[in-house]
Parts: sequence; structure tokens; C-alpha cells
Amino acid sequence: MDYPELAARTRRFSHGAPRSVTVASDGSRVVFLRSGGPEDPADALWLFDVATATERLVADPAILLESDPRDPLATVALPPAERALRERQRLQAGGIGGYATDPAARVAVFALAGRLFRADLVQGDVVEVAVTGPVIDPRPDPTGERLAYVTEGPASTDRTGLPGRTQSPNGGNGGSCGGQLRVIEADGTDNLLAGEEAGVSWGLAEFIAAEEFARYRGYWWAPDGRSILAARVDESRLPRWYLHDPGDPASLPRGIAYPQAGGPNAEVSLHLLDLDGGWVDVHWDRETYPYLVSVHWADTGPLITVLRRLQQHGLVLAVDPRTGETQVHAELADPRWVEPVAGTPRHLPDGRVLVGGELAHDGYDARCLFADGTLLTPPSLYIRRVVGPLPAGPGATDLLVEASDGEPSQQHLFRVRTAIGGGVESRRLTADPGWHTGVVGGDVLVVGSASLDHAGTRWTVWRGERELGTLSTLAAAPPYSPRPVLERVTDRRLPTAVLYPRSHVAGRRLPVLLDIYGGPGFQQVLASRARWLERQWWADSGFAVVTVDNRGTPGVAPSFEKVIHRRLADVILLDQVDALTALAEKHPDLDLGRVAIRGWSFGGWLAGLAVLCRPDLFRCAVAGAPVSDWALYDTAYAERYLGLPDDSPEVYAHHCLLELAAEPPVTPDDARPMLLVHGMVDDNVVAAHTLRLSAALLAAGRPHSVIPLTGATHMAADGAAERLLRLERDFLHLHLRAL
Repeated sequence: MDYPELAARTRRFSHGAPRSVTVASDGSRVVFLRSGGPEDPADALWLFDVATATERLVADPAILLESDPRDPLATVALPPAERALRERQRLQAGGIGGYATDPAARVAVFALAGRLFRADLVQGDVVEVAVTGPVIDPRPDPTGERLAYVTEGPASTDRTGLPGRTQSPNGGNGGSCGGQLRVIEADGTDNLLAGEEAGVSWGLAEFIAAEEFARYRGYWWAPDGRSILAARVDESRLPRWYLHDPGDPASLPRGIAYPQAGGPNAEVSLHLLDLDGGWVDVHWDRETYPYLVSVHWADTGPLITVLRRLQQHGLVLAVDPRTGETQVHAELADPRWVEPVAGTPRHLPDGRVLVGGELAHDGYDARCLFADGTLLTPPSLYIRRVVGPLPAGPGATDLLVEASDGEPSQQHLFRVRTAIGGGVESRRLTADPGWHTGVVGGDVLVVGSASLDHAGTRWTVWRGERELGTLSTLAAAPPYSPRPVLERVTDRRLPTAVLYPRSHVAGRRLPVLLDIYGGPGFQQVLASRARWLERQWWADSGFAVVTVDNRGTPGVAPSFEKVIHRRLADVILLDQVDALTALAEKHPDLDLGRVAIRGWSFGGWLAGLAVLCRPDLFRCAVAGAPVSDWALYDTAYAERYLGLPDDSPEVYAHHCLLELAAEPPVTPDDARPMLLVHGMVDDNVVAAHTLRLSAALLAAGRPHSVIPLTGATHMAADGAAERLLRLERDFLHLHLRAL
């Protein structure tokens, strides 16, 4: 069986692999999701008992639903908000998509086909819990006694929802509403906590928070389980866009509230809701700081991060849970944009507030951690995420962080000292080359390790220096072991990779496929075998595959990332061209007379940009879901890098593929062919981007083809991807063979 079929049947060899790992706060249990085999798309809930180093199945979706829920996308019976959340998370798993536990991992709750289930992780019992409506994002309180969840639908006829409440905290007037936040008491009583206002949702992350700031939740339990900090989202000011799949003409268009660049954002506020009916509004200048980026609530009280619209200034605020008043703990500022560190802010055990930021003076160019302004991490580390606390002896606590140390293609785990007066001290915990992630609970550390030397991610359970066991994988083994050549090139030390056909004989010149993303926030050149499986298929199809992480991508240094501000097109395309030229000098088998480029989303925009601006080098392009007009994309992303459209129309025009495509080619030979691919119900980069680009190309007489993916979102389904790969290959071969 060829790679495209295998990849489709195994969801790129992820079926049967552990994911979504949680460790109990006392280190007694490790909870995770895994399907039943290499072609089983429905994830089940599993538990690894640390004391016995054994696994047991906790919840099987097929048994709980008394059917076979083997739809790989698990979207048929999902509430619309749940489908949207999975789209934001790029989650294609079926069965149990996600779960939540109390800190001690004694209880786990999850939604399945809109129904709510509660698993006793100590005794092993799983029960369905009666609810008012389809369930989204259920979470137990820290005591494990109560459950909260969000549901969509008409407002309850009970205006109060709780004894003694005379109105909802939003002052709603009943009628249809967005998300309702509800709480189920230990006796099974299902109470409305908030959500009776038309067009307003409670407890859900808005589009911008989930898509651009990786905040996927909209409510947080208090540590004592007696109140909830909840986000209220009002999208009434946003324009309504309508998605319709023309492949199903009988279906009705689906309306979405889309925050278009330069236009209004959703109004997001925070409220402290007591279970006995009281509430307190959280106060900050929401007009100046409209973006709620992160929320963390531990015993010392809630901490939130808010940003200005252009994201050049932000505040870390401590919230008084009694009054809702806020106090500034730290300011975040950058003349380009602020890039918060995942896992921050948070309180350290000694009361200091941990924040991530940049060290950009005295010759430093680093991404570091600070505690009340004191540097905690050495400038050599590029901090990516704070995982959590690690015990460090009696009364002492260190931090577990994920970071890179000089090599952006690798990520390692480090123990960082937090003691006052202890100086800057860190110790690397992972030795093998690769990409390592961590989950910690008590004195137990679970390490997920990906590498070029083995397939998939291996999850190992540790207590101190002692290995206790591994989480078993049932995933299929890929058909080959790619060996990309990773190297840094040019004076900018751009991370690159070259991948040859497995049958390649030195001296045989090959056409080049530049397979890229290139956008901020994502790297492609990683020391992880999974990144190169599909690219090896492309190489075996007759290409030398090249991937370049240009400036603007993370992992190197803040200045490397932020030099693209207001000039993405110039910097990124220059880096791609210079890297290709430098690689050709080291790899003489790269034929720069036959170069194709391929990318999706931001990479689709970059592919279109390349053939329109540099037809002398790039002979053809495959542009998947390209952002053809940044003024048609969302507020937070477009404005972060390009500013407001009304303030800098020339910047948007310079980055607009429609403007470039409208210019007739200088010579007929400069009209390089493009293959445009787009999902018709994509709610992120809407299909209008490709349709408008096709119209501009047609008007200018530029050759191109369009493949509309009916029923597809921004994530092309695996079945479609399997057939799409071959169509793309045939397109590239057609236009490169004659050269």
C-alpha cells in the first residue's frame, strides 16, 4: 500500500498513539487518550497506574454510545460550538476528543456526541450524567463534586437558574442565546449559572482567542469549587458571513460572526459567578485592552493577561475575587508585538508572579522568564512553555520548562531554579536529540519524545531518575525512515532541510519542490520523523524536497521572529530565495532551473507570492487555502503583523495577491501556472480568498486551475488529502518535465 493510502487510513500514523496526557497532582495516575489500533479513529480514555506500571481502559466510546462511532472526524452528532472548537484546535480525532480532570485526577469528565460522561478514575466506574442540552467543554470542580459545562440553545424559562437569583448577571431578556454556562451539583441538580441573553455566549472562547491566542476555554473554577470565573462574549457587533457548501445545494448557509481586519472584535468581559447566585464583574480598561489572552487561577487568586488591539502593549493583572478589582503586576511591551510565553503568567509558591518576556539589552536577544522582574532563565535558552512546578526538596519548588538551546529544530526539558537569591540556574533533563514535551504531577514526570531516529512520540513515565514505564502505542509503523539533511545557511543561519529520493544516485540532477509554511508561530524544520514522512513520498516521486524556516518563524531569537513586522512579503520571500541559492551550492544535485513551490494557508499565500514576484525562479505553485487578501482575514493576526488596514493601506496592498495577480505578466513566459485548492466551508481562510484570486488570475490571462473541496474546512479530510496528493504531484510533474 502506498503512502497516501496508509496515511489516510491511519490519520498520518497517529491512530493508536497516546495523546492528551495528564498526571495527577500526587503523581499516582497518568490519564491519556488512545484509540484501539492503527486504523481505529475513535479515541478512548485510558489510565496508567504509576504504582503498578499497568494500563487500564477507562471509557470506550463504542460501548458508551452502544454503537460504533468510527467517523474519523466525529462531527455528525457534535454541537456546532464543539465542531468549531475542534476546528480551532485542528483536532481530527474521533471518539473522545478531549477530557478534563480535577487536580488529583480522581474524576474525569468528557463529552461524547453531545452527551456528558463522568469517570471515577479511582474505582473505574463511568456514568452518563443527565444534562439540559448538548454538552461543550465539561469540567469538574477542584473537589470533583460538581461539574460545569456549556450548552447551546434557547434560554431556560427559569430566569434565575439558582435559588435566590433575581436576574442573570448579564441582565438578559430571555429568548434564544449563545452558550449557557451550567453547573451540576453532587445531587444531580442542573442549574443555569449564566447565559440568557440573545447573541451572547458564556464560558466559551471567542474565535480570536482560540485561533490566534491558543486560549481554547472560557471559564475557570475557583480552587475551592465555590465560584467560577467566566468569560462573556458578545458578537453582536461583528459582521455576519455565510458559509455554504455548493456541493449540497439543499443545505442552508451557515452564518458566522467573523472579526475581519479593521472591523470590530467581539466584546469580551470576565465575571466571577458564585454558585449561591452572586456575581462580581472583573474591572480593567477593556476599550484599551480588548484581547483577553490568558487566565490562570491558583490558590493565590486569578491572573489574567490582556493586550491592546495592535498587541504592542499588554498587562498582567491580578484579580481580587471578592471585588473584581485588578492590580497591575507586570507590563508587556514591544514596538512590534508582544509574544506571551505559554504557561505564564502564574504565581510562584513564594508569591512572586512569573511572566515570560524578552531580554533585548547588553547584547542579549533572548526569550526568558522573569519573577517580579528578576531574570530566572539563562539568555542561552529560548523559552517556549512553562509546564509546571517540580519539587526541589523540603519547601522548595523549581519549574519544568520546554525550551531550545541553540538549535531551533530541537526542544528539550529543563529544570529551572526559582529560589530567591539562587541566581540564574537551569539543568537539561532530556539527553537524546529530538523534540521533547513534558507533563508533571507531584514527583512524576511524563516525557514525550519525538526524534528522527524513531517513529511517533514515545511517552515515558519517570519518578526522579528512575524510569517507571511507558505508555503503550498501537500506532502503525510508517513504511520508511526519512533522513532529511538539516543545516543552517546564509549569514542569517536559516534552518533548512533537504530530502532526497531513497533511490537517489549522487550526480543525478533533480527538480526542486520547496514545501513550506513560512508563517509566524510555526516551524517546519524539526528533528521529528513525523514531519518528513509525507515529504519523503514527495521526494520518492522524483523531487529534491527543500524546507526553509525563514525569519518570522520561532525558535531562534526574538529579533529573528520580529524583523517581519509590516514587511512579511519582502523578508520571507528573500529568505526562501537566498536559502535555496545557498543550498544549491552545497547540494549540486538541486536543479534551480526546475523549482516548484507548495504550501497551505500562510504557506499557500507564500506559494502564490513566489510565482507572482519571482517567476524567474519558481516555475509553478500549489497554493492551498491561500490568504489572497489580508484585509479579508481576521483582526488579531492581520493587524499584529501589518497594522490596521485604514492606517496602512499601502502595506496591505503590497501583501495582497489580488493586486499582484491583476498585473499582466511582463512576458507570456512569466505567467507561471498555479493550482489553487480550497475547502468550501473553511471558516478560517474563507473560500472567497481563492475565488477572488482565481478571478484576478483569469482577468490577467494567467494560467491556473482550481480544486474546490466540497464539505471541507481549513483541515482537508484525510480521504480527500490522499487523492489530493496525487493530483498535486501530477500538476507539478506536468509543468516541470518539459524544462
